[in-house]
This record gives sequence, structure tokens and C-alpha cells, in this order.
Amino acid sequence: MESLNKITISAGALRHNFAVCRHHAGDAGILAMVKADAYGHGMIECAGIFVEEGAVALGVAEVVEGIKLRKAGFTVPVFILAGIINQTSQAAVENNLTPVVVDNSALGELNKYARRAGKEIDIHVKLDAGMGRQGTLPEGIVALVKEIDAYPCLNTKGVLAHFPMADDRQSSNSDDVLETFSSTARLIEKEIPHHCMYHIANSGGLFYVRGAQFDMVRPGISLYGCYPDGETGRQAATKNLLKPAMCFTTSVIQVRNVDKGVGVGYGHSFFTGRPTTVAVIPVGYEDGYLRKLSNTAQVLINGHRAPVIGRISMNLTLIDATDVGPVNVGDQVVLLGPQGSEEITADEIAGWMDTINYEVLCLFGHMNDRVFID
Repeated sequence: MESLNKITISAGALRHNFAVCRHHAGDAGILAMVKADAYGHGMIECAGIFVEEGAVALGVAEVVEGIKLRKAGFTVPVFILAGIINQTSQAAVENNLTPVVVDNSALGELNKYARRAGKEIDIHVKLDAGMGRQGTLPEGIVALVKEIDAYPCLNTKGVLAHFPMADDRQSSNSDDVLETFSSTARLIEKEIPHHCMYHIANSGGLFYVRGAQFDMVRPGISLYGCYPDGETGRQAATKNLLKPAMCFTTSVIQVRNVDKGVGVGYGHSFFTGRPTTVAVIPVGYEDGYLRKLSNTAQVLINGHRAPVIGRISMNLTLIDATDVGPVNVGDQVVLLGPQGSEEITADEIAGWMDTINYEVLCLFGHMNDRVFID
């Protein structure tokens, strides 16, 4: 028996979004980010689609994610982008994952397990070009690359960095970070005899930072149909529009008619201001529909917007369905996605939740049953 709450993922939208990223990437290879269960969309399924469309590599945060991809049969390079530590080195080597190192702390273990396996390991080095989160600063990067290459079983294959503010097109920060990355790349090329692969562009870098493609790009949120700067990016786009891949639907489980002046839900945070038709849906904060949305969010019923009223419970949410026509038990309710001529976007929900579209997609996708269409 399926849950009434369902996340629907459009494979067609994912393919379309990959093509849009391909257009922006030019000749650069595409490393498709599928960490966090593909931002709630399903890591294995999405990875399969992106590889079919031409992704040269896949990106995850943790080794355990990479192992799942290998067990699913993926043979393309899988980058562990949150870094490798001694405790995860053996698994990374045994599963032919591509370690991204942030310093020299795990090099000895990586070399040890590579030697035992009789193989050489390609390493990518994370440069802190201005992100201020992980990595080695520019003044130490050449020494780190030389240290890696001194190990008999380790090869420096690439250098990467990350934009901290690529979603803010008004800021000059990305230009500064790009210049730091470019100048450091030139220094590495001068000091190190072999060629490295360079990559820095996330979705924001790919869409908004001129000259950030280098050898490879790493789109994430854009693959799933959202812009890194949210609704601002969607409104500014004039062609090659991204298509949201995720929809969240449920069904009405009760319809109640209540009088004016009735308090509804926990704490009676809402009182009806008129005779009201209340539709009850089996969605709550257990399903990622946070209490923050109480008395704020809207849903779609019969192709029309209807407001959430009262406090959202663990498993139940109340909707004022007075103005959306006849409503019956079993009618579809859309929490995220289109219905008729209306649409509720992840960006809109993010505004109601005081967060970003990334979090909305991860919450909904992680906490509800998924089905792929197209």
C-alpha cells in the first residue's frame, strides 16, 4: 500500500536540465553532483540519468555514498568532495573512489592502502581560494602537490576550489576568487611538471561567472531545476529555462465545515473569520512540511491556491478550502509543483520557511516516498 504523500521526480526534467548545464559548460566535462541523495531526488536513479546524458564523473560528500554508487554498478569517477580522513582511506581505495584531500593528513594512509592493492590513486586537491571552509591556502598548495607526488602510489590529478558567493551576481567576490584560483593554477603549472585538471564552477559559477568552466564543472541545484539564486535567477532567465524535477502531492482525508470564530489546530493559532470549509491532509513536519509553514504556506486544490491554517502537526495540516470549489475526500492536493495554471515552487516554499530551495528539496525528498516518471 502506497503512502498518500508522494514525491514525483520527472526524468525528462532532469535530462532537460543536464542539457542546459551542458550548454553553459562549453567544452568542459560535467561532474554531476548527486550528494545528499541527489538533493532529495534519488541518488542512484539520478546518477543513471546523468551518466546516460554524458556526465564524466559523479560527486558526493562522503565515502559511504560513493560505495553505494559502486555497488549500483557505476564505473565513472566518483569524487568524495567533503574530504578523506584516515578512517575512510581504505574504503576509498578499495572502491576506486577519487579522494579530494584538503591537507596532507590522510596521504600516508591512502598511499598505504593503494600499495597493498597494487594500484596508483588519482588525487584531487582542494584549494581554499576564498571560501574559508576547507582546503589548503594558495601559499601552501604547491608544497602539498609535491608532497602527494612524492608518494609512490599517489598522483595529483586535479586541483579544485569553490565559490562562496556565486549566487550573488552583484558581488565582486566571485571575480576575486576566480583570479586567486587562476593565478594559483598558473603557479602550479609552472612548478609541477605534469598537467592537472582544474575545476571550480558550481551551479552559480557555471551560470553567472564568466571564464569559470576550466576543465570540468560541478553543477548541483541546477540539475534539479532550481537556480542557485532562487526566484531571482528564474525571473532573470530568458531562455534555456530550468525545469523543476520534483513535485510533492497528497490527498484530502477529511472535509469539515466549521462556523465563524472557531479555533483550529494546536494552540488555536488561527480562528476562522467566516464559515469555513476545512480540508485535512496527512502531511506534517514528519514529512518535511515544517511548522514554520503554519498560517503561512499555500497549497493547490482544484487548480487554485488555498491557504494553510492553524499550526502544522506531526502528521496533519489544515487547509482553508472555502474558495476553491467543491472539495471531496481523495482529491489531490499539490504542496510543491504545478496544478492547472498555478504552480508552487521550491523557491516560494523556501521564502515561507526562511531558507533556500536546496533545503526544501532535501527535506521533501528524504522524508517521503519517491516515484520517477517520464
